[in-house]
Amino acid sequence: MRIARFTTGDDPAYGIVQGDPGAEVITPLTGDPLYVGLQPSGAGPVLLEDVRLLAPVIPRSKIVAVGKNYADHVREMGGTTPPEHPMLFFKPNTAVVGPFDPVVLPQGSDEVSYEGELAVVIKTITKGVKAENAAECIYGYTIANDVTARDWQRTDGQWARAKGFDTSCPLGPWIETELDPSDLHIVTTLDGEVKQDGTTADMVHGVARIIEYASAAFTLLPGDVILTGTPAGVGLVQPGQQVTIDVEGIGSLTNTFVRR
Repeated sequence: MRIARFTTGDDPAYGIVQGDPGAEVITPLTGDPLYVGLQPSGAGPVLLEDVRLLAPVIPRSKIVAVGKNYADHVREMGGTTPPEHPMLFFKPNTAVVGPFDPVVLPQGSDEVSYEGELAVVIKTITKGVKAENAAECIYGYTIANDVTARDWQRTDGQWARAKGFDTSCPLGPWIETELDPSDLHIVTTLDGEVKQDGTTADMVHGVARIIEYASAAFTLLPGDVILTGTPAGVGLVQPGQQVTIDVEGIGSLTNTFVRR
């Protein structure tokens, strides 16, 4: 099931996306389905092409991200061995934007990079869960771009500014609630040219392991988002360029980068 957050010009709403590509319709829901379940609002369906899609979730608490979770990405960044345990960091919820929203290149950084990733949306209050039970805590999956200021990442010594600046976490286009994340094709294009071409089967630490490791340290709340790492092929973007990330079973997330 695909659950979108959208607007027709009024307040944001949620809905179930159905239909074949190019002919999708949205059945509006009442409230946030994370908290009130799937309750149709009674309003008639709307065409997907007639709405503006928004980030499908705005984390109430945090975005937990995993660094260096693909061996080929570790090597392209100059490393040799992936971390023994998931390398965790946070992005603030103020970093979130939606499909087709602009990513604003931050003043003072000249090396901003894309990172196409599978993202996990948490369903329940989660603390100390074991990997074998982690699926019970997952609401669904979406696509993320873990936008990174590489020069800040090098100079700061920690990643809060480099990965947490405003608009640095595009999410979308919707949440897919029925998906096996173990072997999904991830492709990132820059102005139509393929830059990343990988699979989640190559993750060093899988989704269940990440949830176990993270929830051992801190409580995950409904609506929290976990970014699971990026395959090799990351690169820099310039103002006016467009990045599209396709994840098998979900769809595509497109954003244009701008300088203001």
